[in-house]
Amino acid sequence: MVSRRAFLGIVGATSVGVLAVVGGVFHDRVESVLGHVPDVLPDSEIPPVPEVPPTSDAPPVSDAMPSGAVVSNGTTWTPTLAEDFLRDAATGDVLTAYPAMNAYPGGRDTSGHGTYAPERVLSVHDSVLDFHLRTVDDRHLVASVLPDDYRPHLYGRVQLRYRASSARGYKFVGLFWPSSDRWNDGEIDWPEGDLDARTRPASAIVGSIGFWTRTMRFLPDREHFAPTDQTGFHVATTEWTPDAIRFYWDDDLIAEVNAGIPTTPMRVTLQAETWIGRGAPPEGAEGHIEIDWIVVYDRTA
Repeated sequence: MVSRRAFLGIVGATSVGVLAVVGGVFHDRVESVLGHVPDVLPDSEIPPVPEVPPTSDAPPVSDAMPSGAVVSNGTTWTPTLAEDFLRDAATGDVLTAYPAMNAYPGGRDTSGHGTYAPERVLSVHDSVLDFHLRTVDDRHLVASVLPDDYRPHLYGRVQLRYRASSARGYKFVGLFWPSSDRWNDGEIDWPEGDLDARTRPASAIVGSIGFWTRTMRFLPDREHFAPTDQTGFHVATTEWTPDAIRFYWDDDLIAEVNAGIPTTPMRVTLQAETWIGRGAPPEGAEGHIEIDWIVVYDRTA
């Protein structure tokens, strides 16, 4: 059993970062969130969770943004957001041009080395949402986008087509994060990885914050990597149901989780930040993450 998120390079932190958002108000330490978490179990009382072989009956993916409802693994999903970024928006104008979106307006990222600065990082051009990650005036500029604002989803499906330059010093994660902002309610991460590496999925076991470690336990127990890096366009899909969480890279099922599944509403986040546990980005490091399209679904059957 992984007792901390070491395989993701995170010790004592959450993918949402050292910033937690409560109704748009920032708390500057993860501990301010953990302080609201009840029923923390000692590490020794959390039982091991067996890994279940993955199964899949998902529809094939394509480069084009899907439209309409889809049936995947016996569940019918209805889109609540479909965005293919056809309207250009200059740096600083993205949230005006796309009012359905939101972004963390400032503060430090998970590692503490990056600064959320959506007005200096985000632009839309050539039908992609572009995260331009770089250092300006000794500040490592990053951004965290909420594609459908703070809309809560109780179970959901997120599919996005994206690519990233192989830049050292930065990482990208798409995630479901609890609307409660209580980490102990769970966390679902996919895709997640440094930009110069392949991505891997993870799901925090609900209620698993360690009494002494103050960190969550994650499934799957062993790392499952995407078969390719992130430099070409790929489609990453997360399906979260009451019985399973499935992670797809294009048409490949990378992993499936069948235990410790979140049961409370979550919001969708696309987070570009500095890498974790490896210090500040190297001097001159610069990278781009380009989102071609994203579709968010709610479960209807």
